[in-house]
Amino acid sequence: MSSYKISPQKTSNPKILKFEANQFILQYDSFEYSNIDEAKDSPLAQQLFYLPFVKKVYISGNFVAIERYDIVEWEAVESEVASQIEAYLNKGGPIVSVKRKVKEAVTIYAESTPNPSVLKFVANKNLVPTSFEFNSIEEAKLSPFATALFQFPFVKSVFIDKNYVSITKFEVIQWEEITLELRTYIKNYIEQKKDIISRNSDESLDKTSEQLDRFYEGLDDTSKEIINILEEYIRPAVASDGGNIAFKSYNPETKIVKVILQGACSGCPSSTLTLKNGIENMLKQMMGSKIQAVEAINA
Repeated sequence: MSSYKISPQKTSNPKILKFEANQFILQYDSFEYSNIDEAKDSPLAQQLFYLPFVKKVYISGNFVAIERYDIVEWEAVESEVASQIEAYLNKGGPIVSVKRKVKEAVTIYAESTPNPSVLKFVANKNLVPTSFEFNSIEEAKLSPFATALFQFPFVKSVFIDKNYVSITKFEVIQWEEITLELRTYIKNYIEQKKDIISRNSDESLDKTSEQLDRFYEGLDDTSKEIINILEEYIRPAVASDGGNIAFKSYNPETKIVKVILQGACSGCPSSTLTLKNGIENMLKQMMGSKIQAVEAINA
């Protein structure tokens, strides 16, 4: 059985700390508790409420978020809380002991993207804690969901991020012929609560919060600045179009930034325009002479 590892992560609210796990705690449901009585159905939340500084507990996906009272600072207790959650999960303790009385319906809708070969299927539930891209059924072995989608002969690649999946098709077929089939299949798959990503797959792909933080801390200051700009200004815009742009490298001698295009951005006819008029211009404007050009790599 896979072991849980818990890593504290700061949020925009200094009173709230996220304790991220290296795998899902709850696959689909989310629960919020404001006191120990509300938490009667969650042994994990009840245990946390015995800590005198715990004000609210939120459990969802791959994390437990805790809001504290002002009687203590997180720096003094975060390691202890992380160890307590980690020990509880590794003992196999129940997270939530009962199902919700009202079953939340799964809805899926299809969105067009700037890339005519890619369609974005958006769910009303979170699917993954971070993004994953698979360009073949061999690459998809860590994702039962992507593996299932590759069984359709017209699926060329699969990009999964947060609450949506972007599917790239081969040119031999039109979206009108397959959209309903794919939407129905994705809806049924999620309703059956099958695994989207295999346990520990994020660790195998160097995608845990700890691994990503370690990669970031090992970079030079200019590379960190580039990543921060991409995350704050660029990524939300391209995510809305079903894609992603990830930092690859920065060469301080040539001043060239390399980025990876994923999902709908990969192979998109307008990606070159977005790259030059959007990303490159923004980086030059914000970072000045540190940036000469931005080059793209299709994932």
